[in-house]
Amino acid sequence: MKEQLCQGERRLCGESIFKTGKAMTDPNKMIINLALFGMTQSGKSSAGNILLGSTDFHSSFAPCSVTTCCSLGRSCHLHSFMRRGGLEVALQVQVLDTPGYPHSRLSKKYVKQEVKEALAHHFGQGGLHLALLVQRADVPFCGQEVTDPVQMIQELLGHAWMNYTAILFTHAEKIEEAGLTEDEYLHEASDTLITLLNSIQHKYVFQYKKGKSLNEQRMKILERIMEFIKENCYQVLTFK
Repeated sequence: MKEQLCQGERRLCGESIFKTGKAMTDPNKMIINLALFGMTQSGKSSAGNILLGSTDFHSSFAPCSVTTCCSLGRSCHLHSFMRRGGLEVALQVQVLDTPGYPHSRLSKKYVKQEVKEALAHHFGQGGLHLALLVQRADVPFCGQEVTDPVQMIQELLGHAWMNYTAILFTHAEKIEEAGLTEDEYLHEASDTLITLLNSIQHKYVFQYKKGKSLNEQRMKILERIMEFIKENCYQVLTFK
């Protein structure tokens, strides 16, 4: 069976429950924990590599789902990234990459269980700061398939999911190519996307691949993500 692809890497963590709390951090260092969700070929793994400043996750164009297992990547420390309490703070980013949902080879039930166990294994104690719904800017947000990842986020994160979810729009250069601004793009968005944005307090960020260096993209996205985390008072979701 195809669902045996990752069996050797499955974690036995028991059933998860979630609660809100605050991550314990060194005053001179902060670790933020992020999880990527989205459809197949939405650009999750590529986005994860940009967030990490590395090539930890395998990413390639394919007519089928590429990622079959959850995988955690850790960035190097970004020194003097921010200031808290008058002190310079180094930032480290941890990113959980997940299989596409729906997946071309794995069942929804299998993927959901894989992600549930990975969240408990990697963020059970330290907690999750933000779930990033990765959505291609050049693919209309409508129909059942695009809402499936949202439903998985809701189920896995629980009633507080809206406070811990943001949208990362990949392939945002397509917006510029169409002669639109980001605001114009969102103004013309589907009712389904507008409703989702309203639910998550308009937490979104655009990722461009053309005309910007990878480091410039990374810093801009991380600064935006830190704004979301700060607005949520640095709270985290923990899984047990």
